[in-house]
Amino acid sequence: MHTGIEVNTLGTQMTENSVDASELKSHLRGVRICRIATVPFAMAIHIKSQVEYFRDIGMQVTLVSSEGPEWARINDKHGLTIEIINIPRSLELRQDLIAFLSLTRFFLTHRFDIVHSITPKAGLLTALAAFITAIPIRLHTFTGQPWVTLKGPMRFFSRMADRVIGILNTKCYADSASQAQFLVKEGIISSKNMAVISRGSISGVDLTRFDAERWPVSAKQELRQNLFIAPSSKIIVFVGRITPDKGIVELIAAFEKLSKINDDVDLLLIGPKDSDCGGSDSMDLNHAAQCARIHYTGYTDCPEKYLAISDIFCLPSYREGFPTVVLEAAAMGLPTVGTAIYGFTDAVVDGQTGLLVPPRDDHALFEALKHLLDYPEEMNRMAKAARERCLQYFDAHKISKKVAEEYLNLLKSKGRFPS
Repeated sequence: MHTGIEVNTLGTQMTENSVDASELKSHLRGVRICRIATVPFAMAIHIKSQVEYFRDIGMQVTLVSSEGPEWARINDKHGLTIEIINIPRSLELRQDLIAFLSLTRFFLTHRFDIVHSITPKAGLLTALAAFITAIPIRLHTFTGQPWVTLKGPMRFFSRMADRVIGILNTKCYADSASQAQFLVKEGIISSKNMAVISRGSISGVDLTRFDAERWPVSAKQELRQNLFIAPSSKIIVFVGRITPDKGIVELIAAFEKLSKINDDVDLLLIGPKDSDCGGSDSMDLNHAAQCARIHYTGYTDCPEKYLAISDIFCLPSYREGFPTVVLEAAAMGLPTVGTAIYGFTDAVVDGQTGLLVPPRDDHALFEALKHLLDYPEEMNRMAKAARERCLQYFDAHKISKKVAEEYLNLLKSKGRFPS
């Protein structure tokens, strides 16, 4: 998406001015930071490696979110402090007020140097509570706008919530350049208060974890057998929340068309139902379950094993910020078929690392998937290009370091560190 609006992009390349690790440790040791999300899924899936990096350079890291099973992936052994404050994802005025008061009391008690939120509801309540309690550095990362697919009063109030986040925070970030440009163009936030870290994404990809070489042929064969997938079958995989906004309806429709003309292709649906991770959307997968070639596994803390046996990653979302899972698939050597929406256009180079189609268009999705299956050499070329681009731009360690450098610069601007 090209809007002609310039947005500050931080750390797009390593420069002579880049701070080395020892300086980061020296200046940031003991700095109290609170990272906040609406649901722990965001903590465990999206920013776990990043907050562990902050811990390792000596920052005092506290994580705040609602209750949820995903906290099991982040415990005391990780050296991170956890605080449970239940923040509803949907509009619930009484519970929202309780969450706001709890956050305000929590901030008054702990006096953090930095608070940094992600996800919409946590962003709004954190912005209000942190502003009232005079937290010196208040940050938010936008990861997609729910109001894009809403109508009427809910769209209006959701847009206003994002505007409040932009006004009350010290600085805001978008996890993709196209999303940042969209927010500025829509009048949600000014360009001077908006930035993108490196080439985008929330926290990059753990390239050690998402490496296809970790999975031997025998392990992949065993997993296929457990799923009742033939050794010769090509596998299309989806990883994410099972919700209409992710394009699941269109994906299932496109796959059903595809399976009628190709009897050697399977579809994997990996991820929790939206209602199981704090959301209000519920999807009936009974129809999909009647197709022997559609396999739903539910939530997993090891999506990479499913990516390792797959050939094409597919995420036909209606809206996205920057889909990190696309980078994880790329790191595993998979091309992506996705939608031509802001955020996605930063994650996938159309025609080079995957194919982009219009959202809500199951026929276009079918054609794109069929094209890659019909032309395996092109699919393999895109797979190689996707991995190379991921290695070049989206190493989680490098992005975490850039975020830490941004924290240091903001602290210095507040006079809390010597220049």
